[in-house]
Amino acid sequence: MLTAFGINHRTASVDLRGKLSFSPALMEKILQDAQSILHVREITILSTCNRTEIYLYGDVSDHHIISWLAMIKGTEINNLSTCFYSFKDEDAVKHMIEVASGMDSLILGEPQIFGQIKSAFLVAKEAGTVLTNLENTFQFVFSVAKRVRSETAIGKNPVSVASASVNLASKIFSNLEEAHALVIGAGDTIELVAKHLVENGIGKLTVANRTLTKARSFRENFSAEMILLSELPDILETVDILISSTASQLPILGKGAVETALEKRKYRPMFLVDIAVPRDIEPQVEELPDVYLYTVDDLEDFIEDNVKARNSEANIARMIISDEVNRWGIENRGRSVVRTIKEFRTNAEKIRDVEINRALNSLEKGKSASDVVLELARSITNKLLHAPTKNIKRAGEEGRHDTIATTKELFNLTDKEN
Repeated sequence: MLTAFGINHRTASVDLRGKLSFSPALMEKILQDAQSILHVREITILSTCNRTEIYLYGDVSDHHIISWLAMIKGTEINNLSTCFYSFKDEDAVKHMIEVASGMDSLILGEPQIFGQIKSAFLVAKEAGTVLTNLENTFQFVFSVAKRVRSETAIGKNPVSVASASVNLASKIFSNLEEAHALVIGAGDTIELVAKHLVENGIGKLTVANRTLTKARSFRENFSAEMILLSELPDILETVDILISSTASQLPILGKGAVETALEKRKYRPMFLVDIAVPRDIEPQVEELPDVYLYTVDDLEDFIEDNVKARNSEANIARMIISDEVNRWGIENRGRSVVRTIKEFRTNAEKIRDVEINRALNSLEKGKSASDVVLELARSITNKLLHAPTKNIKRAGEEGRHDTIATTKELFNLTDKEN
């Protein structure tokens, strides 16, 4: 049985998610320990800031998984028992596809989760806790998730302040490789803005902050130049894109400074985004020609429209996932009976071989060929039908009419009397 067990941003607090997260450096040992303690052959663990999920094949109860998590994480079972979810077989596959395609993400359609779940799969494979069942399941999940993203626009419309800012900038500057972007601040939002700018091929990136301490990570991660806020007037004329998000209580960029920069730029357009609350850029800047100024409110309207567009695409994605999960269920059920079919045929072939050898011995002893053939047919028939006849009789005595009906279907029997 396939199980997808976990907690996420919808079911558990950030504190509990933090307690249940797993360090990548320890993941291989954790997987192998879980394999032993939970008595399962195949297991994979996905651990991100928004979710911890366990995917496994085996006969293990949710309570057993909760007990294991509580033990290794040093938390109370009661803390887990009210916030977990657990899906089995087809429902588990459906959930895994929704996770991998970004359908179950905090931000609908976000692409990072696909890489995270694929990495979790590869780590488990390296640890030896992925065998045939999980291998086939994950490959199917990845295939469907790719189809969802290629056949729908679920991830194409920006729905975060950072991505929306960069998306709008790319509409004004068709070639970001020739543009100079300045980001002001050093918080998480600005770091994400810088990441999107680099991913979109920005030509030059500069980071301005009150101190250079926090900005050093930008130089290491994004090859950005660093300046102090006091140096802003010196480079403003070279800046095409400016995105600001600081904790300042007063504006740090006024109309006069931007007007002077525009004159030096010979009125080449400037794109400004003020994500800060209170505002970092004076509202009067918007009065200047050749300036495109967006505030966090403007972005929220833009994001809301994009969320609606993504939700519309999500309906198409759900239909794709539903069709694919149905297909997986049919194929999986077909695979599950292969072992039974093989065993059934092997038993029949054993009976056949024993009776053929007995018949050949009888022929060697001079017994009539017709008698041997008749005895062979009768003996094979009796031995093949002995167990089914006995079990059918018992089913009738116990009133198990479903077994009787299944028998009739298997052997093409009818209720007609000859």
